[in-house]
Amino acid sequence: MSLFSFGDVTKVPVLINALSALSSAFTVLFLFWIITRMARKLVLREAVTNSALAAEAIEPSRSQTFLILSAGAVGALAFAFSDSFWFNAVEGEVYAMSALCTAAVVWIMLKWEAHANEPDSDKWLILIAYVIGLSIGVHLLNLLTLPALGFIYYYRRTANPTTKGGIIVLVVTMAIVGLIMVGIIPGLPTLAGNFEVFFVNTIGLPFNAGLIIFLLVFAGLIYFGFRLSFQRRSRLLNTAMLCFVFILIGYSSYLIVPIRSSFKPTINENDPEDVLSFVSYLKREQYGSRPLLYGPHLFSQPDHYEEGAPRYARDLKTGTYKEILPRQQEAGYPESDKMLLPRIYNYEPDQVANYKKWVDIQDGVKPTMGQNLAFMFRYQMGHMFWRYFMWNYVGRESDVQQAGVVTPLSPGANSLPPRIGESPAHNNFLALPLILGLIGLFFQSRRNSKDAWVTGLLFLMTGLAIVFYLNQPPREPRERDYTFTGATFAFAIWIGLGVLGLAELFGKVVKTDGLRAGLALAAGLLVPGIMAAQGWDDHDRSDRYNSVDSAKNLLNSCAPNAILFTNGDNDTFPLWYAQEVEGVRTDVRVAVLSYLNTDWYIAQMKRRSYLSQPFPISMGPDRYAQGTNDMLPFAANPSVQSVNLKEFIQPGFRQQPVAAGAVPGRRPGHDVVPDAQLLPAHRHGSG
Repeated sequence: MSLFSFGDVTKVPVLINALSALSSAFTVLFLFWIITRMARKLVLREAVTNSALAAEAIEPSRSQTFLILSAGAVGALAFAFSDSFWFNAVEGEVYAMSALCTAAVVWIMLKWEAHANEPDSDKWLILIAYVIGLSIGVHLLNLLTLPALGFIYYYRRTANPTTKGGIIVLVVTMAIVGLIMVGIIPGLPTLAGNFEVFFVNTIGLPFNAGLIIFLLVFAGLIYFGFRLSFQRRSRLLNTAMLCFVFILIGYSSYLIVPIRSSFKPTINENDPEDVLSFVSYLKREQYGSRPLLYGPHLFSQPDHYEEGAPRYARDLKTGTYKEILPRQQEAGYPESDKMLLPRIYNYEPDQVANYKKWVDIQDGVKPTMGQNLAFMFRYQMGHMFWRYFMWNYVGRESDVQQAGVVTPLSPGANSLPPRIGESPAHNNFLALPLILGLIGLFFQSRRNSKDAWVTGLLFLMTGLAIVFYLNQPPREPRERDYTFTGATFAFAIWIGLGVLGLAELFGKVVKTDGLRAGLALAAGLLVPGIMAAQGWDDHDRSDRYNSVDSAKNLLNSCAPNAILFTNGDNDTFPLWYAQEVEGVRTDVRVAVLSYLNTDWYIAQMKRRSYLSQPFPISMGPDRYAQGTNDMLPFAANPSVQSVNLKEFIQPGFRQQPVAAGAVPGRRPGHDVVPDAQLLPAHRHGSG
């Protein structure tokens, strides 16, 4: 998007933010179409029941059309002015485009449903596969729509759906999600990396030869799959192969990452320039992992270390891939220290107090299953999901971290502390969006239980299922409401359908169809109206220049060729923008402390960047490369008083005990540290 600036750097931020705005606008449009399609089936349900024609073949009356469009408008506008989605729409992040992909696949599936009897209806399924492939390079939220889409397919193709059939659909669609998340996204590049290492190290071919051989073999397998589908005249196999290929075509857009990295840009996180480093990038190895179904608890103590998979790096001298030794070590725990659904698991010392705010745990005592579940329901689901959900459709207390929910019964803004009551983010929707959505939920459940289940499954998968998968610790650096925008999207469908429920209620006293639809629209528009009025001031980002101005001021306050250390995202990114886009003080080198424990970042810092000189690091690559000093915890050796610091960081250093008073290698004025016996331990990357 920034390429359209045509060299005018002042347009870059406008265009990047415009991408989020346009993505959000089209998301609202797709939601409007989704709601109107579902509303059409509800409005024409009685006519379809009494006719042999399908809903698509029956034209609604003028008043019915008006009611259908009213439902779409109210639901789409309510989502447009919801807190989390509106926030994503006005920032340059991935979540707006992720919402667009999610809305697009749901709408495409409804298009397939309407044309399922046509000979070429499978083209819509293939289009869904392509959009899913594209979304991999944006965000993985799109994948969680697949179970809901699977039920649309099942209900359309099955005359008499059963519980057993529904369970099979759920299992199959979840298997497809797992296949894409594990088998395609990291799986195929991992397999390509194994080919590369084998053919370079074992066969003796040059770099990238194994990758080329893998692509040829993989293309041959795809050809065989298509040929088999033609030989057997299998429409299912042929459609599955086409979907697989189109997922790969969309996924291929992700290749921009290694292509960009190979040009050595100044900002090149993880340096994923070859297939092996790209695999590590895809697996997000620097972020570590969290136990999901079974694992250690908060007070578990490791009793051994398990060797991880081999890691390789290119050795340009030998023309082979050199294994990084020692292999990464993962802590192993005794079975007595493991449990099902470990929700209380984070072993960082300061997290114990945070867990105690939500559950009554004792220091050093294994949490019970009841305590784990209590933490999951109270904090992970209650505080980190339902609180966010209520922000969007009931009211938000303020923009202060951990802000609560404002309800119609909450104290007025004047009776609250100024930091809360006078906050632009103090929004009270009087719970009207929630009420209208519940009306829509009950109305759809009564009129069309199948579509209600599809919408409900979409809500569960993009909401509570994410809560379960993330297994969030009791402290986050920022609010995470943007994670659950998919759930607010699904609920907005019910808000729109709530207009139909209002029309039915008004029908008890108003017999004229047109007047009844008009009253329902007028009442429904109160919801997005109050949401827009309450949320406008806190989502209006015009005249907000603090981050950029602060970054420029900080850079301009530095001496020539200064080194400016930062500690994380929020204080780093404005500095990067000022330097990379506007060219402000490019002689200053920004050094991110949380990255300096990685070899790729040290190597980048040792190179010149614009006008800034290389970072003055005296160590060579052999001293900081991954695998050299990954494990540095030590046990004190009483027989050794001190060692030379520069000698200590040498690879393979081992200080021998010496007689009291004799400190070999130490020169006056040199820093000293206690002797160390290297032991395996964790090393966590930057989050």
